Amino acid sequence: MRITKNPEVRKQEILDTALKLFGEKGYENTSIADIAKAIGVAQGLCYRYFPSKEALSDSAIEQYANVLVEQFTGFEKDDHRTLRQIIEDMPLTMEEQDTKYYSVFHSLDNRKFHDQLSLKVCEKLVPIVENLLLKARQKGEIRFDDLRTAAMFCVYGQLGILMAEDLTQEEKSKRIREFLIFALHL
Repeated sequence: MRITKNPEVRKQEILDTALKLFGEKGYENTSIADIAKAIGVAQGLCYRYFPSKEALSDSAIEQYANVLVEQFTGFEKDDHRTLRQIIEDMPLTMEEQDTKYYSVFHSLDNRKFHDQLSLKVCEKLVPIVENLLLKARQKGEIRFDDLRTAAMFCVYGQLGILMAEDLTQEEKSKRIREFLIFALHL
């Protein structure tokens, strides 16, 4: 008997199954046929929603990046705190280890996946940080004009520290906070 599902529900089911298999087998060792078999649908149905495995992985990266960036939208809406207070209160980490995404993006077999996610998160954070810098400039907290460059530097400049395997999460956070406060003259 054929089961018809809402297209968004079906798309998410395919995506969730792909993430599970990417986490278990690695991205390179998972095929669209594997995903279809795990769901119990024809391979063509998967291709209806995702024209390729790459499109499916891009969608997974986009979805997880949105989840991670959502944590920072509250900072953007808070007009009462200074930029320094926002930096000091930034979360130590954006990720929780018990989510369906974590094992996929942090598996040694999926390093490329993790790097793509990092860049996507940065891309999404730059406008948020730029807006925070604009508000800080309007309040007289900072005094420079090229906010876009400053936002890009603040966001992308953290990647080296965040990817350093010899530092604890607390050390990474401390270094990032201290440098941002220094660089922005706060």
